[in-house]
Amino acid sequence: MSIPSDSVSAIDAPVHAPDPRPVPPEPPLPSDCCESGCDPCVYDSYSEALQYYRERLAAWQARHPDAGANDGPAPA
Repeated sequence: MSIPSDSVSAIDAPVHAPDPRPVPPEPPLPSDCCESGCDPCVYDSYSEALQYYRERLAAWQARHPDAGANDGPAPA
C-alpha cells in the first residue's frame, strides 16, 4: 500500500519544544543578608542571577518578536 506524498503523518510533523518566557529570579529578603561582608553576598548572587535572566529574556524576545511586553511575568 502506498501513502500519498501530500499527507503528513505525526511522525513527519515538526516537533516544537516548549519555549516559555524566562522567569525572573526572586530578590533576596532583607533578612537574607547577614551584613557581615560575605563573599559572595546574597545580593551579589541575586545580581548575577538577574543579569543571566535579562540575557535569557532578550534571547527569548528575539525568538518571539510578536510577544507583547506584558506577556508573562514582569521583568525584575
